[in-house]
Amino acid sequence: MFRRIKYLSELPALQQNKRCACPPHELKGTSRPRRHSAGRYPRMAGLMVFLSCASMQAVRAEPVYPGVGRHATAREIQAWDIDVRSDFKGLPKGAGTVLQGQQVWDAKCAACHGTFGELTQMSAPIVGGTTTEDVRLGKVAALSNPNTVLRSAIMKVPTLSTLWDYLYRAMPWNAPKSMSVDETYAVTAYILNLAEIVPDDFRLSDQNIKEIQERMPNRYGMTREHGLSTAKGRPDVTSTDCIKNCADKNATVRATISVGALNSHGDLSAQNRSFGPVRGLPTAKKQ
Repeated sequence: MFRRIKYLSELPALQQNKRCACPPHELKGTSRPRRHSAGRYPRMAGLMVFLSCASMQAVRAEPVYPGVGRHATAREIQAWDIDVRSDFKGLPKGAGTVLQGQQVWDAKCAACHGTFGELTQMSAPIVGGTTTEDVRLGKVAALSNPNTVLRSAIMKVPTLSTLWDYLYRAMPWNAPKSMSVDETYAVTAYILNLAEIVPDDFRLSDQNIKEIQERMPNRYGMTREHGLSTAKGRPDVTSTDCIKNCADKNATVRATISVGALNSHGDLSAQNRSFGPVRGLPTAKKQ
């Protein structure tokens, strides 16, 4: 046990005691205070220092659980810490041209998104629906028109970092995170070229991506002046499809999976529960 500290003058010696983990510069009040009339320092001061020393020792001590967990290495953290913020913080260095992006696109992206990012059975359109005036003003006019049916990704996304980040983390669908940094720059450049934001000979890099952000068609289209929904008591979607008591209705398949994407995540029908209304589409390739 600790012995009671009677005088503050004893502290220098106690600082060397291994039972007290407080370094000298963290012990407050070691200068000589005023004496009481009895000539002794107050015992309460010694008690306060003792409690401070013991509490700091408890904070610094890490619980030890042998064999359970470990600290992540710098390389492991780097592998997960890949998100890119809207101010481009976290964006890695690299570059890629439109032509290089077209080659990567044809090899890894076209099977689901089409040769030119158009609407396919597998996915919504990547580009389309924007004009040169949208690029100039930074707000896609077609999104304000309720009769607009086509709503491509490039019409809605306000920040180029979002597009880059999503491509790098999640694409291609059957092999996410398989594209290199330079390939991601190249594919992003190709998409921007399809959207007529950059020319055919453009080279996108970490050095000029902020400049291209100022040409995004919907860079000023996102606001915080309204809630998530402004339905005002009315349904925010309308449909003529049957949603209840539909046993006698004829169901039609409106979407299919492209041949190139079949079985990329195994047979979906075998991954569903054996009960309930949802059944996965058989996606196993025929042998």
